[in-house]
Amino acid sequence: MTAVATCGRRCAMMSIVLAAASGALFGVGLLISGMTQPAKVVGFLDVTGAWDPSLAFVIGGAITVYSVLFRLTGRRSDPWLDLKFHLPTRNDVDLSLIAGAAVFGIGWGLGGLCPGPGLVAAASGSLPTLAFVAAMIVGMLVQHRTPALAPDHHFGRSPPGGAVSRVAGGAG
Repeated sequence: MTAVATCGRRCAMMSIVLAAASGALFGVGLLISGMTQPAKVVGFLDVTGAWDPSLAFVIGGAITVYSVLFRLTGRRSDPWLDLKFHLPTRNDVDLSLIAGAAVFGIGWGLGGLCPGPGLVAAASGSLPTLAFVAAMIVGMLVQHRTPALAPDHHFGRSPPGGAVSRVAGGAG
């Protein structure tokens, strides 16, 4: 059942508008904080050299905002623009989680970018950043097309066409 069928076109459109506004705000925050500058990120990760601790404040601020909003959201019985909350169903640590975290961390350390800041920085047209985003997309495609690598237990699998397609009334 699509979001349009369950909450109407206005609800589905509001969901898309809020997602776009949230993404834009997130992107602006990444730019202001310096998270889109690989040298700044590598400087933060280089704790034995010329360590730049400024991103610790960005991370601390993000954790604080998330913690408060997660608590407030947890008091609601249902979300405003969906049928249910989509929360993890498992809390164990398995090999695929550890391997994924290791690959993510190694990529972050080597490239100085992670997916969100990489997408924002790609707007600059920088060739290394575009190469990072292309490699990231290839990695995602490989992971999703390889059953042994595609976990369906942490947040569940998206329907065919993805969540945006479902909200917009596509397959799902």
